[in-house]
Amino acid sequence: MTTHENEAVPARLRELPSRLLAQASTHAQRLVTEGLGKADAHKWHYAALVALEDSGPVSQAALSARTGIHTSDLVGVLNELAGRELVERTPDPADRRRNVITLTPLGRRRLRKLEHVLDATQEEFLSPLSAQDREQLVRLLGRLVEHHATSGPTMGPDSQ
Repeated sequence: MTTHENEAVPARLRELPSRLLAQASTHAQRLVTEGLGKADAHKWHYAALVALEDSGPVSQAALSARTGIHTSDLVGVLNELAGRELVERTPDPADRRRNVITLTPLGRRRLRKLEHVLDATQEEFLSPLSAQDREQLVRLLGRLVEHHATSGPTMGPDSQ
């Protein structure tokens, strides 16, 4: 929105925190989606790879809980990642009906590349802010998210 277009919006709308957050979120989502898309990835690839690196091998159910990706969506994500040899599925020795998902060395290298992509998108998104402002923004957003958190998954088709 240009400055002239922004002036046409009533101040009561321009100053609504929820509206500003929604607009900022839309812009951030676009940057992340475009950046990851150029790297032939999407946000769920990144989330799954990060969770696996942080937690080590886990069941699909545990990975769903750690990422907030609904189990039915996670199957497709894991199919894509396994097809690219970024993760491995192996039967759980304790319960052969379950699969254990493991990050492969190729998956770790891919995660490093995606981290560079996301670093660049975060830098572009936050470029108007100083380092101190960025830290404060992250703290404040974290407080809002924590306060309004629910027990259900946080990453649906339209969430990050």
